Amino acid sequence: MPRTVKRAFKYRCYPTPQQATQLARTFGCVRHVYNKALEEHIRVFRHEGRHLGFNEASAMLTQWKRDPACRFLTEVSSVPLQQALRHLKKAFTNFFSGRARHPSFKSRKKCKATAEYTRSAFAYRNGELTLARMDAPLRVAWSRPLPRGTTPSTVTVTRDAAGRWFVSLLCEDNVAALPPAAQRTGVDFGITSPATLSTGEKITNPRYGDRDRKRLAKAQRSLFRKRQGSANRAKARRRVARVHARIADRRRDFLHKLSTRLVRENQVVVIEDLGVGNMLKHPSLARVIADAGWRELRTMLEYKADWYGRELAVVDRWFPSSKLCSACGRRTTTMPLAVREWVCAACGDFFPAGERR
Repeated sequence: MPRTVKRAFKYRCYPTPQQATQLARTFGCVRHVYNKALEEHIRVFRHEGRHLGFNEASAMLTQWKRDPACRFLTEVSSVPLQQALRHLKKAFTNFFSGRARHPSFKSRKKCKATAEYTRSAFAYRNGELTLARMDAPLRVAWSRPLPRGTTPSTVTVTRDAAGRWFVSLLCEDNVAALPPAAQRTGVDFGITSPATLSTGEKITNPRYGDRDRKRLAKAQRSLFRKRQGSANRAKARRRVARVHARIADRRRDFLHKLSTRLVRENQVVVIEDLGVGNMLKHPSLARVIADAGWRELRTMLEYKADWYGRELAVVDRWFPSSKLCSACGRRTTTMPLAVREWVCAACGDFFPAGERR
């Protein structure tokens, strides 16, 4: 039986110069409200020993709009500003529950420009999307249709570092579970092969970062030579960002295809729990580990397995899977990283290190 899930549909959009100016102004106001509210949160906690509630922060936003120094906040829709306060509240909730770090201030250069609109601040009719404070619909490249009979609950507009514009529509979608599969597999994450299956198949690592390394190095050298604050430096920064975006897009496409294949072909998928954050601190392997995309692949497997009625089992990171023989269960005493294939001394079974069957 199909189940209803919330699903985001992301599209490229091409705003007019007037719309781009309005959206850029909205991005700046959202960032200003977020930082100002975070500053108030910290001040209230330090001086009064309590936490600032959402209603209190919303009342402060009303006062900020009346301040002549912050009159620019009235030039944009109020909905993205209210959503910024909700995002800050969620950030503090994640912090107090131990799921995230303390919220930090947003930087104009380092943080992604984004604004979220709820149903009261946009109109979606006949395949046209019109945002608040805009007279004309936003030109969107509808690369795939939205679910029939559904209305988006939120619309998020973003502009990445490469200057590309995107719009993401959150909708309710009916996802049917896949028919049961008899096969199950274990996945061993690696560098040479991002995934080695328990069937013995090794997924070839496309190494998208290595393919564009020369292009990236050339763009970064050009950026380094530009003067701070100049228009040419801004152009060079966008060239570097476009190379990074190309690498990230190709890697994400590869991981989507791999995760979809694993979920469709197997009823149970077993992966290992890796401390990717700590592994990225390695001075020699950090770049290739980041290029493999283990964390992103696990995230895709988690929500796709939940959608399509599959089971994802996560093995503890300290479980000695690489030292165990999958045939007889005998455990070897040592397994250096340089050993990629080994033969069990008890049963004579041969398989790659880390393989699970």
